[in-house]
Amino acid sequence: MISAQYVSDQTARALEEDVATGDITARLIEESAQASARIITREDGVLCGMAFVNETFRQVDSSCQLTWQASDGDAIMADSLLCRIAGPARALLTAERTALNFLQLLSGTASTAAHYAAQVAHTRVTLLDTRKTIPGLRLAQKYAVTCGGCDNHRIGLFDAFLIKENHIAAAGGISAAVLAARQIAPDKPVEVEVENADELTEALDAGADRIMLDNFSVADLKAAVVHTNGRAQLEASGNVTDETLVSIAETGVDLISIGALTKHVTALDLSMRME
Repeated sequence: MISAQYVSDQTARALEEDVATGDITARLIEESAQASARIITREDGVLCGMAFVNETFRQVDSSCQLTWQASDGDAIMADSLLCRIAGPARALLTAERTALNFLQLLSGTASTAAHYAAQVAHTRVTLLDTRKTIPGLRLAQKYAVTCGGCDNHRIGLFDAFLIKENHIAAAGGISAAVLAARQIAPDKPVEVEVENADELTEALDAGADRIMLDNFSVADLKAAVVHTNGRAQLEASGNVTDETLVSIAETGVDLISIGALTKHVTALDLSMRME
């Protein structure tokens, strides 16, 4: 999902933001000084973001050597070694924060996804992220979601239709909106958000590929599954928390979208220690 060019571009922007005209504190150290360091985790989680760390050190000084002890998607334990780094001392210190920012955020995203995925492993439901991502890092966060065992909803506004309440009102109704979508981009999937059983029936009759059940109760979700009978994919959305996730998954819906996978992420507690 994420290309080498994307990683390079995002890393360059992050370094420009942090380093700009130069790391004046690193100049306290002799230019010829060599050093080694290790990245460790202070808490359990799922690793994600290796490519960004590698690229950060490469862009700061290509002579830096990194040796990883784990890979993206691996479960990591508190106090374990993730990576050893060797190279110019100045470069290690300059690259440290940018590299850790990427690794902490993406590992935190992957860890959050793994937490949710584990709760519904006994069901057939697929958990999806949303577009509620950090600007500029959507592809990176969506990659992290997959490392944690969940899946991606549409990437943006261009790769699938998601016809919501305001679209329906402006387009003249669910049927009219679905028909227009088929004419605009026949090859793109069409999803319709509905708020009650009547709208669900209309979306089914209109031929929607996927229907988002917005804030349906557990009882109403079960009824929707029976009523739909496989005619379209059903996606539960809204009010999905640790407390409600399992009961929603057990209704038999195909998908559950969770904004918290990328919106409420807490960075994993990682550290780089010079040796």
